[in-house]
Amino acid sequence: MSTSTLQHELFGRIRHLIGADLLEVEKVFHAELKSQNGYVEDLLAHAARFTGKRLRPILLLLTAKAVRDINPAHYTLAAVVEMIHTATLVHDDVLDEAETRRHVATLNNRWNNETSVLFGDYLFTHAFHLAASLETTRACRLIGRSTNIVCEGELSQIRSRGNFDLSEDEYFRIIDGKTGELCAVACELGALYADGADEVVKAMTQYGHLLGMAFQIADDVLDMTGTEGETGKTLGTDLQKQKLTLPLIRLLSQSTPEQGQVIRELLSQPDEQSVKQLMTYLATSDALEYTQQKAFEFAANARQELQVLPASPARDILEELADFATQRNF
Repeated sequence: MSTSTLQHELFGRIRHLIGADLLEVEKVFHAELKSQNGYVEDLLAHAARFTGKRLRPILLLLTAKAVRDINPAHYTLAAVVEMIHTATLVHDDVLDEAETRRHVATLNNRWNNETSVLFGDYLFTHAFHLAASLETTRACRLIGRSTNIVCEGELSQIRSRGNFDLSEDEYFRIIDGKTGELCAVACELGALYADGADEVVKAMTQYGHLLGMAFQIADDVLDMTGTEGETGKTLGTDLQKQKLTLPLIRLLSQSTPEQGQVIRELLSQPDEQSVKQLMTYLATSDALEYTQQKAFEFAANARQELQVLPASPARDILEELADFATQRNF
């Protein structure tokens, strides 16, 4: 059975289990963002076309269901997390000068950078406005903390551009902030607002961190080996922005001093020809296989964290999402 078929079946089971809950999240999401400003409505309609599979709301709801059950607070929290995620995508596309996402033009390509930055800010402010509607400020504090960590991860990545001596540990810290943190807080909120025990909340938070890192590592491979037809987004932006990701870190660590010097020169002047040469070096090394194996390891460790949960269809799907993280092609 093909990977795409397996993915389709997985998300079919997700819809069967929590489809009605996801619809409630969508209602909250759109009710909060609804605007009388026609320009803002146009931006919202366009952004809705590249928001993807709602992975973070899915993680939050599945965690809640696996721990105990879903309640109305989870709908609000899932909408909040999705707003923050969408805001980071909008800002990322500006930073990367990306032209497409999910097979449609990015906001910065369709409109301009100024509009994209302000629209991302608009999503952030609405997210915190919505989170503040809950009875306590606990969720606001957790979401605020996580948003700060995400921004720190992005800032660290920008600072590391052109640093061809970036270590694996530094790379892992960056992607845990950029991607792992928001998956982690989604699972943390799902467990916490389902009245999960402290050890369960801790384990589910760690599951989210590990799952997010597996996703990001797989994305970094796709950025170099995928096609835009498969992924639906602009590829090669990491190389163009001189971001050192795990395949290149591994390649440099295994190269001779002479090869390393050539690779660094290619990385410092990214263009179509230098990218082709880099891909030749990658193809004759173990860098891509090594990176894929690291993604598998993070996914396996994520599955281990689920042992604190009782057996249930929700837990089964959380386990399968770890496989999805490393095997998807979009």
